[in-house]
Amino acid sequence: MKQLASTLAALAFALALPAHATSTYSIDAAHSEVGFTVRHLLSNVRGSFNDFSGTIVRNAAEPARSSVEFTIQAASIDTRHGKRDEHLRSADFFDVANHPTITFKSKSVERVAEGQYEVTGDLTMRGVTKVVTLPVTFAGEMKDPRGNVKSGFTTSIRLNRKEFGINWNQTLDSGGFLLSDEVEVGISLQAKKDA
Repeated sequence: MKQLASTLAALAFALALPAHATSTYSIDAAHSEVGFTVRHLLSNVRGSFNDFSGTIVRNAAEPARSSVEFTIQAASIDTRHGKRDEHLRSADFFDVANHPTITFKSKSVERVAEGQYEVTGDLTMRGVTKVVTLPVTFAGEMKDPRGNVKSGFTTSIRLNRKEFGINWNQTLDSGGFLLSDEVEVGISLQAKKDA
């Protein structure tokens, strides 16, 4: 009788669990990339941020229970040009002395198609917070050679830097400006499932 009661209790507990449990993933920065492109005169200049971290909580069956938190160290900006990077860290641009991080914290996750999601949340840069929606593609999940479960995610978005107080520019003698207001941001993440 005791064994039957124990079995029924275990079965009731199992039935109470969601069909697809929520899993937490930590971003694997060594296999991820945060890049951007901005127009300068007649060409595009590309750069990246090399120091970032974050956590992804994923529920495949119920995406609304998923979430993302992501932090970029603004001083890690890298355009492969030392003097330009120093200028970008200054008060003219990211003002890293007063605003050392760029953060994103999701408010909602919605599946719009198979493997396609809209992740809406607060993006904070240079002390200014705006609500943005990121179109996210889920690249799949698999085990690496060491047995770690990895998931992949990509997104890209076009931002107006002036909306975040990054206003510096130069007027050209021929008309127009040195830099575009719009910046194309592309993020490719590989994340490791926590034990």
